[in-house]
Amino acid sequence: MARHWRVDEVLVDTKTDFQHLVIARTAQGVSLFCDNDRQSTEFSQLTYHEALMVPALLLADTVERVLVIGSSEGVVCQMAVQHGATVVDHIDIDEQAVKLCAEHLPYGYTLEELAAAEKGEGPIRVQYIDGFEYIRTTSEKYDIVLVDLPDEREEEAQHNRLYGADFLRMCKALLRPGGVVVNQSGCQTMWRNTTLIRSWQRFNEVFDTVAYYGSDEHEWAYLFGRADVVEDPTALMVERLKTAGYEPESIDDLALVGNSIPPYRVRQSLA
Repeated sequence: MARHWRVDEVLVDTKTDFQHLVIARTAQGVSLFCDNDRQSTEFSQLTYHEALMVPALLLADTVERVLVIGSSEGVVCQMAVQHGATVVDHIDIDEQAVKLCAEHLPYGYTLEELAAAEKGEGPIRVQYIDGFEYIRTTSEKYDIVLVDLPDEREEEAQHNRLYGADFLRMCKALLRPGGVVVNQSGCQTMWRNTTLIRSWQRFNEVFDTVAYYGSDEHEWAYLFGRADVVEDPTALMVERLKTAGYEPESIDDLALVGNSIPPYRVRQSLA
């Protein structure tokens, strides 16, 4: 199955040191493509980023220190600060991609905000280094470790190692008590669910509590892991939503409940 996008105006078409990056105007507004896959669009990015970040903000017992790997646009970092985080370490291997997003996307970092974050002036601190190596070597501890990368590939790809069970264990080791690891876990449709099934199996292997959020308005699903046991993570998130520092526009209490059950084929993969 192939997806084709009509591009009305190309703003950027370049090969960085790590990927082919295109920023263009489409029917969904200004849109970001990496290696020919749509990553975010002006129209739907908030729905995507809230589904990724909001359940993590609600499931973590505290949100003071946040680590973000990837997510070049910077939207989730801004959400974390709005929620009350005082330190957000944003690690991205592709400096050119982050800077082009800040220059051309009407969401996420502005050029001024990015320049300040590169200098560490404020709660967001941007570093252009390998996320795998950062997590492997850092002594920092975090309330949320968020990994937002392109989908895991069937073919060899350098970012595939950031989906494996060993990598999740390294992320888990960085958590403060009551902390959460979250990643973009794949697509929930039965014709494209291979990555989600793998992620579901790995999260359940590594974490004592695993929560699922499958966006009802986007094609992506997300997994959230805690090192300890939480009897009803969905109920906990619903309760905390009432007093959340960040107020989502695309998620309410019914969405948290209704989108908390993985598809049948995903659940059956543990049988």
